[in-house]
Amino acid sequence: MGFTNSTTDFIEYKNSFVKKNEYDFTIALAGNPNVGKSTVFNTLTGMHQHTGNWPGKTVSTASGFCKYKDKNFLLVDIPGTYSLMSNSEEEEIARDYICFGNPTLTVVVVDATCLERNLNLVYQIFEITKNVIVCVNLLDEAEKKGIKINFKQLSEELGVPVVGTTASKPKTLKKLLDTIYNVCTGSITSNPKKVIYSSVIENCLDSLEEKLNYSRLFIKMDLFKINR
Repeated sequence: MGFTNSTTDFIEYKNSFVKKNEYDFTIALAGNPNVGKSTVFNTLTGMHQHTGNWPGKTVSTASGFCKYKDKNFLLVDIPGTYSLMSNSEEEEIARDYICFGNPTLTVVVVDATCLERNLNLVYQIFEITKNVIVCVNLLDEAEKKGIKINFKQLSEELGVPVVGTTASKPKTLKKLLDTIYNVCTGSITSNPKKVIYSSVIENCLDSLEEKLNYSRLFIKMDLFKINR
């Protein structure tokens, strides 16, 4: 699939039912299927929701409004996906929205009972944006299985805020809202740990980045000539 701003008609999406200027911040909710992401979305937005389809797609979309303290938040429940490799319509939409939808913040909801598998998506999102919160959901199920998570250590390992929740219990989402508010207003910063690949891959990436920067320089020079 082509990696472009128009791949999933985001200009059309932005100008359809969502008027971003009515909100202070836009929050994307991402995650694997069946991690309780939509439950988090429904609990936070209540009846203040709009549903439909992504422009030109059969995949449904939901956006909702949430007011917390003195700020208005637009929440977008992007399709559940295991990766951003664009092998399916859902993956393509999720990837393109995070890249081109310009959310202020991406909250990645993960399953506390199978954290390692869910972190694959987390690290892929790290490579797109640094504005990330990890929401470890289904803590009640994890407790039943005797699983305990050290949120402080996990946050240090990932470099981003980590919050534990049980989405079916609204009171547990208070800390998530606090963290969203603090990251959006600059009280908390996230600095995702960079993924380091093998030397062969890193060298190829460095070479590609150098060529891209070289191409950008020539484009700027051409634009300068045109505008003179």
